[in-house]
Amino acid sequence: MAAPSYTVDIVDSSNVSAPAGSVPTTSLPLSYLDLSLIPIAPMQCLFFYEFPHPTSHFMQTKLPILKHSLSLTLQYFFPLAAKLMCPPPPLEPYILYSDGSDSVPLVVAESTADVDRLVANYPRDIKLLHPFVPELPPSTMSSDGVLVLPIMAVKVTVFPNVGVCIGLAFNHVAADGSAFMHFVRCWSSLCKSNGDSTFLDDTSRRPFHNRDAFEDPNGCKEEALKSYRRWRENLGPTPTKEISSADRVCATFVLTLAQIAKLKQWLATQCKQLWISTFVATFSVMWRCLVKSEENVHAGVDTLRYILFMADCRIRTGFPLPVTYFGNCTAPCIVKARKGELMGANGILTAAEAIANKVKEMGSAALEEAQKGMSAMVEIVRSCHHIAGISWSPKFRAYDMDFGWGRPMKIEFVHVNACGCFSFIESRDEPGGIEVSLVLTKNRMDAFISNLAESLKPV
Repeated sequence: MAAPSYTVDIVDSSNVSAPAGSVPTTSLPLSYLDLSLIPIAPMQCLFFYEFPHPTSHFMQTKLPILKHSLSLTLQYFFPLAAKLMCPPPPLEPYILYSDGSDSVPLVVAESTADVDRLVANYPRDIKLLHPFVPELPPSTMSSDGVLVLPIMAVKVTVFPNVGVCIGLAFNHVAADGSAFMHFVRCWSSLCKSNGDSTFLDDTSRRPFHNRDAFEDPNGCKEEALKSYRRWRENLGPTPTKEISSADRVCATFVLTLAQIAKLKQWLATQCKQLWISTFVATFSVMWRCLVKSEENVHAGVDTLRYILFMADCRIRTGFPLPVTYFGNCTAPCIVKARKGELMGANGILTAAEAIANKVKEMGSAALEEAQKGMSAMVEIVRSCHHIAGISWSPKFRAYDMDFGWGRPMKIEFVHVNACGCFSFIESRDEPGGIEVSLVLTKNRMDAFISNLAESLKPV
């Protein structure tokens, strides 16, 4: 699939660090939930904004405050400017921030791309978005055999007289979605206020970095370290993870508040013993449509299909852990159902019951699931090609990220460039609405769109 031709030219490159002396050299251990994410590819997100000014205006008036506010924010979110240190076993990996030397690379580019096409909801070649995603600097190997991996990179692309895109890539080991969006929210607020950081004088808004508060009563860290050691021993000096995007298209589907309300009401009358949330209603439909879009739709009707989502454990841990905890604190939730049942006349009900039961179970046992679930999740993902993932959450309020240029026109999560992976955020234009994005092959996307339209007819 040929992408339209456009240029992307680098116009500025720099490194942004926290203010000198604001953060001492600090080493952070990894929890068992962090450790399990070391092999995961970087998270990648794009925030598109309207900006009807020339590139020179951005460079002269907006870039300085963008860099300054990033610097101020990094003194509170310093792990994002740090390095992930992966020593050879039996030593444990850790995050190391070095005062005076660690920073975040920030590249500024100018592009002739058609922004309207980039931010559209209809299916577009996923490769259209790749040039706006920052590249993390390459890993290095120290003389004593420590693999050193950068954690975050930023790329800002100006579309002259039209818009700006802020692209972010970060290593999942440092933060889950909730923690990372806390960083973006603070950075955008500081930028909008021209560097006024008084709102962070309230310590309840600052990230909490103390890993000692993350209890491990069942010895899960040792099991996670075993997985790390296997990964580290089989690793080359400069590992890369790339997912093919050949013939892949991305599309965004917006469910209105009215559609969701009607779907929830219908499901509630059919599943009277279960709580039907917006999440359950949305993905009972999306999962079924995904299964029905399989290229060999009638094959393997008795085989299992899985859907994976993450539950935030910050309020479910059973020990004091603030909601501002900066790291990974999520539990994997794996739901399964047979393909034939999902494709049948009651497929949406099958999906809804399976997802709702899992959500109910996780309400009281999320941390227990996390303690046993990461290795189970990795095993299922490795052994099964029929698993769909769900990333992000409307609770993050992603469209509230205003750097001083208004709310985003569109947000894209490029790391969902894996067949059958959804992103899930709030609607930009309607409170209570939902945006679901997906990357599939073109043929599967066509089938998915047709199935979704059919499934939503009753609502």
